[in-house]
Amino acid sequence: MSRFRALLRTTAVRLSALYLGLFAISAVVLVFYVTDMTTSLLTNQTKHVVQDELKVLGNFYRRGGVPLLITHIDRRSREPSANLYTIAAPNGSILAGNVASLQPGILDRQGWTERPFSYRRFYQPEGAPGHQALAEVIFLPNGMRVLVGRDLGEPTQFRTTIRRSLAIALGIMVVGALLIWFFIGRGALHRIDRVSQASQKIMAGDLGQRLPVSGSGDEFDRLSGALNAMLGRIEKLNEGLRQVSDNIAHDLKTPLTRLRNRAEAALSGADDAAEYRSAMEDMIEESDQLIRTFNALLTISRVEAGSAVAEMNDVDLSQIAHDTEELYEPVAEEAGVLMSSAIADGIHVSGNRELIGQAFSNLIDNAIKYSADNQAEAKVVICLENVDGKKVLSVRDNGPGIPENRRQDVIKRFVRLDESRSKPGTGLGLSLVEAIMGMHGGQLVLESNGESGQTGLHAMMVFG
Repeated sequence: MSRFRALLRTTAVRLSALYLGLFAISAVVLVFYVTDMTTSLLTNQTKHVVQDELKVLGNFYRRGGVPLLITHIDRRSREPSANLYTIAAPNGSILAGNVASLQPGILDRQGWTERPFSYRRFYQPEGAPGHQALAEVIFLPNGMRVLVGRDLGEPTQFRTTIRRSLAIALGIMVVGALLIWFFIGRGALHRIDRVSQASQKIMAGDLGQRLPVSGSGDEFDRLSGALNAMLGRIEKLNEGLRQVSDNIAHDLKTPLTRLRNRAEAALSGADDAAEYRSAMEDMIEESDQLIRTFNALLTISRVEAGSAVAEMNDVDLSQIAHDTEELYEPVAEEAGVLMSSAIADGIHVSGNRELIGQAFSNLIDNAIKYSADNQAEAKVVICLENVDGKKVLSVRDNGPGIPENRRQDVIKRFVRLDESRSKPGTGLGLSLVEAIMGMHGGQLVLESNGESGQTGLHAMMVFG
């Protein structure tokens, strides 16, 4: 019973009941209107037929009097589907016609009968129901009465047939509606129960849980798909937060410890201004590195939150690539890295110039830093091209590269392949590039360099 009540509370069942009620009311009103209009039309037609017949009888009466009138009525009453004909004496006794008896009082008033009256035919079995008719009564000068009428069997039968059909149709509609309520409403309730169960697991902390999708593409699936996308986003953010919480202690504890140790050493050392100055410079350098780390974290958070979306405009990707190459040429030359480029001109995208430039700078900085360790000739190649309708800004290097099974790990915050942390960096560069590309509707793709006889990394910023 509780499940049935829950079913009745569903929107689908309520809407079905509302539509069924409105349709039933409309159908009843329409059918009664049509039957009444049709009955009225048939009644008017009956009046016209009777009046025409009375004109014919009047002609016979004027030509031959009552004898000719009786003869004609007797002949007409014997025809198939004849009208009702009655000639009665002044006292109401029937003299001729095809009616055995009439409802009392019908012949007492001249003119059209206001309401249908009952009558009995000849040879009608005893106990059989009477018939209904409409007629007009005429008083002759000698006091005799003439009644001409029409049986209402056809209009009554029509009305009965229509109303019976209506009752059957409404019955079928009610049964069909109940079946629809049972199957569709029950299915909808079952799906809602599954969504509720999944929601309870999610609220209990299982963010990997997803709302069920049946694959039908209906409104439930669309809603579940949107909520699942939101849950995926939340799970990703929570995972990043947990990762940051786990790694921040390791990556920030070391510079903070060095900072404290150098301050302590400066305080306990000799009273020498040069040593104090050296210690302060080291502390400033460590502080700058900490500030850069926190700035990178804040930038990633802002980008992932979409706070820079309002600053989107048309930017010249070719110009960004040229400017970044020019900026890092001295850095590459100092590190002993040969830098070259193949930059197509006139390529534009919709985005944020500063963020795209920062992401591309991170890729070039990583390429120079890791390719410089190559014993052979270290080189970095910058490329911008259109590939299958997409704008691809890429950096190739011949450094050690990234193993395929670690390429998804290195875009996480504070993850570094250099476990010893011997190289400068925070482990946030690729995370920032990934966040920026996500904000621009693109993606960061990491592949092997792919050049013959070469190792290294091919990092691509792909704009749709």
